[in-house]
Amino acid sequence: MRHRKPSIRTCTGCGATSDKRDVVRFVSTPGGTVELDPTGKANGRGAYVCATMACFDDAVRKRRLSSALRVNLKEDDTDRLRAELECYLTDRGALVIGDGDA
Repeated sequence: MRHRKPSIRTCTGCGATSDKRDVVRFVSTPGGTVELDPTGKANGRGAYVCATMACFDDAVRKRRLSSALRVNLKEDDTDRLRAELECYLTDRGALVIGDGDA
């Protein structure tokens, strides 16, 4: 019986490496929009962020998410993605607002 290697992904916010199942994928679709990809299998260029709002905010602030997806994210795009991520994390029961300061 062969064991598969775990799929390791790097967070664009903090640079930590994690199993693919432990990070959230954002995808730049062929249509030019950026979306949260809960399945991890959507068509397009993907970028990964730890399942925390702090890492998402770091990735946006440092422009690493835009760079990884090769798009220019506007403020309303980031606001929409932030709201989608909050809903997604709340549904998963893993909402972490910050890094413990809150």
